[in-house]
Amino acid sequence: MSVERNRAAPATGTTRDARARSCWRRFALALAILAPVLAGCSSALISAGGPPAALPQAARQAKAPPQSPAQREHQRILAAYNGQYDDARLESLLNALVAKLIAASERPDLQYRVTILNSASVNAFALPNGNLYVTRGLIALAKDSSELASVLAHEMSHVIARHAEMREDELQKVALVTRVFTDLGGDPETSALALAKSKIKLASFSRAQELEADAIGIRIAAHAGYDAYGAVRFLTSMGRNAELKAMPAASRMDPGAPDFLSSHPATPERIRNAQISARQFAPAVEPERDKKAYLAGIDGMIYGEDPSEGFVRGRRFLHPKLGFTFLAPEGFTLDNTAQAVLGLREGGGQAMRVDVVNVPAEQTLVAYLTSGWIENIDPKTVEETTINGLSAATATAKGDQWVFRLYAVRFGSEVYRFIFAAKRMNAEVDHIFREAVATFRRMTIAESEGAKPLRLSIATVGQGDTVDSLAARMGPPDRQLERFRILNGLSAHDRINVGDQVKLVLE
Repeated sequence: MSVERNRAAPATGTTRDARARSCWRRFALALAILAPVLAGCSSALISAGGPPAALPQAARQAKAPPQSPAQREHQRILAAYNGQYDDARLESLLNALVAKLIAASERPDLQYRVTILNSASVNAFALPNGNLYVTRGLIALAKDSSELASVLAHEMSHVIARHAEMREDELQKVALVTRVFTDLGGDPETSALALAKSKIKLASFSRAQELEADAIGIRIAAHAGYDAYGAVRFLTSMGRNAELKAMPAASRMDPGAPDFLSSHPATPERIRNAQISARQFAPAVEPERDKKAYLAGIDGMIYGEDPSEGFVRGRRFLHPKLGFTFLAPEGFTLDNTAQAVLGLREGGGQAMRVDVVNVPAEQTLVAYLTSGWIENIDPKTVEETTINGLSAATATAKGDQWVFRLYAVRFGSEVYRFIFAAKRMNAEVDHIFREAVATFRRMTIAESEGAKPLRLSIATVGQGDTVDSLAARMGPPDRQLERFRILNGLSAHDRINVGDQVKLVLE
């Protein structure tokens, strides 16, 4: 949950078409369950109760210079992926890599600009104007320069082959969806919801175009001197990472920021085709993988969530910048998205959403709860209360299939909404929800100062080190052994040798 994005983060139903084929995908349904009780807004939108920023919309528009379509798209992408990740050393590494790829491409006259996105999701894509985007989650997954080169060369290939321009009709459809949201707020954060709903259609190419981009990209990377098999290795790692992500207790990412596999399917056929393409460029000399320099470039990079946006530790959510924390009910898995904190109980029968909205200081919280942003509230359940010294109000509402327990809590100048939902509500479930919201409180100074991000750390394997012993040093993310193997490209039977360099995730 970001500081600015959720100053008016609207609850939305943009994920109601998501398929519940895994615990990860079921997470997105925490938004969809709100649809039955929406207050008649288009695209199943719940009103957030105020403008999305401190300045009035007219004032912001008067001060903001006109933007080109490419600039607007760039801002939407930044909003959807938590902004740009600033790391001069890492940017230098990527720029040098792209420069080599440009020189080796069939269109060295084209210009590219690389932006590192501050997102744990594993994704990369390109705009027709040559803007290349890669998330730090993808950079963390790559094991050497040749793997990252294969990804960037693939995206450059879409530009070279003008694939994006062939999808102009799709862009027009995305623009129509985006306009619905833009008209409601006009800020990049709101528009980012529409961008997420469209699954970034610009990055979604046909199977034939993906295979063509793979072949072109492998050729470019090989001509630049990189190991052509980097694409094969990285596609394999992405598949393994997707399997880990789908596990019930695996690490989460922002469902509004779809990962690479949602638009670049890494099928066995695609890996086989990449192997065929790579064989055509078997060099006479050892190709460049540049692992040592690559690992030095990513050493210390933030891994997973950025604490400036708040982060999840088990069932607890902490936001040191905003200064609050809460604990989800037992059995819930939390996911921190750009617009809200979502929670889902294993089995899918209960869910929760926490976001922040602007409510005028003179408006009571009871008045806000009953102001129409959600309908079918039971007036007999509306009550004022306090939570750890904070003024609050609560009520229940009913939909066709879900029953909701709602809370509005005033915290400083903001109001936080807790929306709990259950398919089968009873006194026991309602008590569980009440206990959960009762954990909402201010963080202590010690807690705020101690809230550190997880970071990648490059370690050299020493005498006595094993896969198990090194994995045991990994930080709070669960499934340390599986994560260690995937991050370092190790199969279940691979061993490590003294002197090898490996990636660890440390707090």
